This record gives sequence, structure tokens and C-alpha cells, in this order.
Amino acid sequence: MKRSKTSKSWMMEHVNDPFVQRAKSEGWRARAAYKLIEIDEKDKLIRPGMVVVDLGAAPGSWSQVAIGRVGEQGRVFALDLLPIEPINGVVFMQGDFHDEEFVARFEAQLEGRGVDLVMSDIAPNISGIPSSDQARSIHLAELALDFGRQHLSPGGKFLVKVFQGQGFEEFRKEVERAFKSVVVRKPQASRGRSSEVYLLGSGLRA
Repeated sequence: MKRSKTSKSWMMEHVNDPFVQRAKSEGWRARAAYKLIEIDEKDKLIRPGMVVVDLGAAPGSWSQVAIGRVGEQGRVFALDLLPIEPINGVVFMQGDFHDEEFVARFEAQLEGRGVDLVMSDIAPNISGIPSSDQARSIHLAELALDFGRQHLSPGGKFLVKVFQGQGFEEFRKEVERAFKSVVVRKPQASRGRSSEVYLLGSGLRA
């Protein structure tokens, strides 16, 4: 089966991407690590001792960044439907983070500790139908926000990938209702032509 011109050009762009090459040489599982690193350096997102939840964590680059920054007193939980190669220090749980039974198992793992940061770099499997892909992207972001509202400690933080387009402004307003401060971030490692941005909510309202 021949590759389409689009998939060939994407593959060429991916192979030649400086962030992809850097991630390989520096031991990150994906170029997405640099998005989180940049946001963290700008916004002081991850601190020693924090409890961090990485939703849709596979292949695990955000969890890699987080575990390196929370220190021995902190904890990082990586949740995903897909399996992940183990990351030293990270608690991986395979399952659906809005399934009640799975959430109950996750809550038991917390052992009474509150969650300080919920982060989600989830994107839908692209169908090629823009309106459908955008609706699914917003839906995943809403599920992540629901999870954050349920599990974050008062004052906690929420970082989520979302694509600009239909439903974006409504979702941002929803995040603003839940958090005292909301900013939009577009890290350098985000491809310029991509409509992806990250919403960072700080100070979960009680």
C-alpha cells in the first residue's frame, strides 16, 4: 500500500523535526516533553512533593518530566487506555479515567493524599473530518476537566491540550469558571501550523 503524499510529507517533517531528534538524544519518549518543560519553566507548574496525574499519558514523556521534578516526596500517576513501558517512580494504571470502577482503584492508590496537578496532552485519533475531530478534541478536554474538578485539591492546577476552533471559547469559559486564573500557552515545540494550544488553570475554586 503506497503512502499518500500527505503522510510522506508528515513523515519527512517528523524525521527532520529538531525536537524529535533532540528527544531521541536526550532520552525523552516523545517531543511533547519539551512542551511541558517550557510551560513548567514559564509557569512554575511542577514543584517538589506534588501529586501529579497525567491523563492519556502514553507513551509517557510528560510523566518522565513530572517524575524528575516532584522529587522523592512527590508522586506521579500515569493513566491511559494503552500500555506504557514502565517509568521508574511513576505509578501506571491502565484503564479509562472516566470509568467509575477504574477511578475507585485510582483513588485507593492516592492513600488519602490530594492531587495538586492534573495534566492532559490527549488528542483524538484523527479521522480527517475537521468538525468531527474538533468535537472529539473538546469532548476529551471536557472529560479531563471533569476529572480535575473531582480530584484536585482546592487551589490545584489543571493543564490541558485543546484545539482552537468550534467549541474552544465555550470550553475556555468553563475552565475559567472552575479556576481563579486561566492562561493560554503555545509552546515552541507545538508545530506552528497546528491549532493546538494549552489551557492552564490555576487555583481550583472551592
